[in-house]
Amino acid sequence: MTSPISTNHYQGSMLMIVAPSGAGKSSLVNALLESDAGLKLSLSTTTRAPRPGELDGVNYRFVSQEAFIAEREQGQFLEWAEVHGHFYGTSRTWIESQMQAGSDVILEIDWQGAQQIRKLIPTVQWIFIFPPSIEALEERLRKRGQDDEATIERRVAAAHVELQHAHEANYIVINDSFERALVDLQNIIAASRLRVGPVMARNPALLRRLGV
Repeated sequence: MTSPISTNHYQGSMLMIVAPSGAGKSSLVNALLESDAGLKLSLSTTTRAPRPGELDGVNYRFVSQEAFIAEREQGQFLEWAEVHGHFYGTSRTWIESQMQAGSDVILEIDWQGAQQIRKLIPTVQWIFIFPPSIEALEERLRKRGQDDEATIERRVAAAHVELQHAHEANYIVINDSFERALVDLQNIIAASRLRVGPVMARNPALLRRLGV
């Protein structure tokens, strides 16, 4: 069993971004990363096949189901989940090394994974992205052109379940305007960097001078 992690001595923070498929999560995260060099995106491991344009080691780390299960049994994942028939996992070692080095780590993750991580890291910040409506979410899925009708129906049904967990998050960002949603995310990142743990970890000399 994976043991809990204390992040009080880490210079960086961890932020989880959760949203139903079609809410615009990936587009917002990509824009957030382009606007802030201090952010690092956690590279998830998955057993699903790459979508058009996705590259191994860039968008995801793509592995076989057998390889995923072996790594899971070795305790290499901070969390893992089965989503839409495929496994996804987050590397514990990579996350900790980035936070120790002072980077703020963004996780694009589903609500099941978010629950697992919160049990291990109570200080993690959970951001839930809302679509403006279920109809808008379904329209985005269709325009994306990556899924067949059965998959779209399954994703819409899953969205109803996922939205029931929004109350577990620290923040909610409504993506009815991309520009406004991006600013909301940037403000959350700025606030996370002022939390007690990261500030104290970044300023040991000041703490000594102040006798803190």
